[in-house]
Amino acid sequence: MKRMVLTTILLLSMFIVGGLQPAFAEDTLSEIQKRGTLKVGLEAGYMPFEMTDKRGRMVGFDVDMTKAMAKALGVKVEYVNTAWDGIIPALLTRKFDIIASGMTITQSRNLKVNFANPYIVVGQTILLRKGLEGKIKSYRDLNQSKYKVTSKLGTTGEQAVKRMISKAKYASFETEQEAALDVINGRSDAFVYDHPFNAIMATTKGKGKVSHLDDPFTFEPLGWALRRGDPDFLNWLNNFIRQAKNDGTWDGIYAKWFKSSAWQKDIQQ
Repeated sequence: MKRMVLTTILLLSMFIVGGLQPAFAEDTLSEIQKRGTLKVGLEAGYMPFEMTDKRGRMVGFDVDMTKAMAKALGVKVEYVNTAWDGIIPALLTRKFDIIASGMTITQSRNLKVNFANPYIVVGQTILLRKGLEGKIKSYRDLNQSKYKVTSKLGTTGEQAVKRMISKAKYASFETEQEAALDVINGRSDAFVYDHPFNAIMATTKGKGKVSHLDDPFTFEPLGWALRRGDPDFLNWLNNFIRQAKNDGTWDGIYAKWFKSSAWQKDIQQ
C-alpha cells in the first residue's frame, strides 16, 4: 500500500513539473478562444448543407449551425473551403478546428477522427434518367451490368454503389454536381447520393429530366469531426447540439434550408 501511494505521488509530481504529458494533448477550445475565431473546414457544393451564394459567401445548414456555434463560443467564424478527399488530412494538420460538411459518421473515418453526436440523419437515394421511371423501383433493380451508375469520389454514396449495386458499371466524379448532371444529361442511368441533395436536384436542374426514388436505402448519421484526444471540445460540441435541438435553434435552421426553397434563387449555379 505504501509503495502504491509513493508511486502515485511521484507520478503527480512528474505531471506538475512537466516530466510527463497527460494522455489528452489537444485543447482546441482554448485555442479558439485565444485566437478569437472558430475555423471550420467544409467543401462548398453539397446542397443544402454548404454552398456559395452569388456574392461568394458561404451559406447553408452547416454554415448557420456553425455560426450559432461560434456565437455560443463568443468568437467569429472562418470557413476554409477544402476538397473532400483532403478534408480529414487538413483537419489533422490543423488547417481548421472542425469539419462541418455533411460528413457521414463511419467506422473507417472514426479511426482517424472523433465525431460529436449526430446532428441530422440522412440516407442514400437514387436519381434515375428519363425513361427508366417504373422500370427501376429500387437499388436492387439497378444491380445489372447493363446499367451505369454514378456518385461522388470518396463518399458513402460511392461505397453504397460498390457494396449494394456492384454488378452495375460505376463512374466516379470529383463533385456531386458533375455526377448528377451525367444522369440529367442522359449519359448515365442513375446517380446515388444523399437524400437532401437529390431531392433538390430533382426539383431544380433535374426537373422533367430525372425521377427520384426518394426512399433512403441506407442509414447515415451526419456528425461534426474533430481531432482525436480532445474530450473537452467533444463534450462542448455534444452539449451544444443538445441545447440547439431543445431551444429552437436547430428547428429554425432546419426549416430555413429544408422546408423552404427561397434560398435557391441566391445560389451559384
